[in-house]
Amino acid sequence: MTVSTDPHDEIMLDTSGFESPYPFFEHKRKTEPVWRGTIMDHSQAPPEMRPAEEWTLFDFHSVFTAFRDDEVFSSEGYNETIALVLGRTILGMHGKEHHDHRSLVAKAFRQSALNRWEPEVIDPICDELVDEIKQHGAADLVKSVTFEFPTRVTAALLGLPPDHLDLFRRLSFDLISITGNIEAGLRASAELADYFLDQVEQRRRKMTEDVIGDLVSAEIDGERLTDEAIISFLRLLLPAGLETTYRSSGNLLYLLLSHPDQLRAVEQDRGLIPAAIEEGLRYETPLVAVPRTTTRDVELHAKTIPAGAQVNLCTGSANRDESRWPDPNKFDIHRPRQPHIAFAQGIHMCLGMHLARVETSAMLTSLFDRVTDLQLVPDDDTRIVGLPFRSPINLPVTFRPAA
Repeated sequence: MTVSTDPHDEIMLDTSGFESPYPFFEHKRKTEPVWRGTIMDHSQAPPEMRPAEEWTLFDFHSVFTAFRDDEVFSSEGYNETIALVLGRTILGMHGKEHHDHRSLVAKAFRQSALNRWEPEVIDPICDELVDEIKQHGAADLVKSVTFEFPTRVTAALLGLPPDHLDLFRRLSFDLISITGNIEAGLRASAELADYFLDQVEQRRRKMTEDVIGDLVSAEIDGERLTDEAIISFLRLLLPAGLETTYRSSGNLLYLLLSHPDQLRAVEQDRGLIPAAIEEGLRYETPLVAVPRTTTRDVELHAKTIPAGAQVNLCTGSANRDESRWPDPNKFDIHRPRQPHIAFAQGIHMCLGMHLARVETSAMLTSLFDRVTDLQLVPDDDTRIVGLPFRSPINLPVTFRPAA
């Protein structure tokens, strides 16, 4: 499926995501930054999840403004879409309810927790994964590393038994397939509810120091969270903790491997890892669009978006806005730092963004410590694809074990 601005427009968008969307995004930023149209392919979505009217924002200022104005650009539309499988979560809350629930679950991602998790959980998992491949001389890093480490880290932080990993992985990815296979998503949602309820009940009998334990013991205004609230948040962690981290880390590895000079610079100076992570998130944002619903008519760039419209905030376009980043279509880890919005903005800014950064840094460090002469050996499938989620299909590499 392709879309364009008018019948005479040669700049087309392949909504399957197999062709790069960035020429289309650049064209729209320059010609129609507020557009009545969609970059999403809803052909596989159930009727109840297809918006009646859609708009898309492409420039940084408009996207940033919409993220910051939750009163006008509301996220409550999630309550009628992905809430079908996740349940009611902080994504669809606002006001005091959102503040209370976010403050509570944010404690599970506080800096003190990250300081403990990194050496105790994250580093050993990344080291183990690279140790499993380092003697082979070749591997697909998507299959062996980027897909695996966020799955194992999330399961460990939740306190799930290691022998449940295959079940956890299967249910996680069935859950986030809702737009393409709602039946699989609903089945996974029900199975995860039963599974997490058992985990919650185990912690009520014997408390543990993990994310589920934190949620079970947490209180809002003196009241403990309901089972439904705990389970909904745990289901939300799956796409948040697995999908985006696996994709963003794969994107960064692909970009470094396809820019060997920058790869060598990061290998030789690990102090460049934070800059590389931020540039990877900017250049190839793993989730290129986030939906909001207008609560009233709103004017942007001389266009009036009516109340009740779904508005796609195109972070993938905003993060390449030429008015903010010189030469934005160039991947450059040495460029002057300028904050991006890959993790959104405003009250719904990603709770797990610091964890994602720590995980990706640990993965790169483990890889660089354990192998040398890392080189991409691409085939026809080796490229970053997808809409709205983007990541490489594979990352075939060769290497030598470090001395």
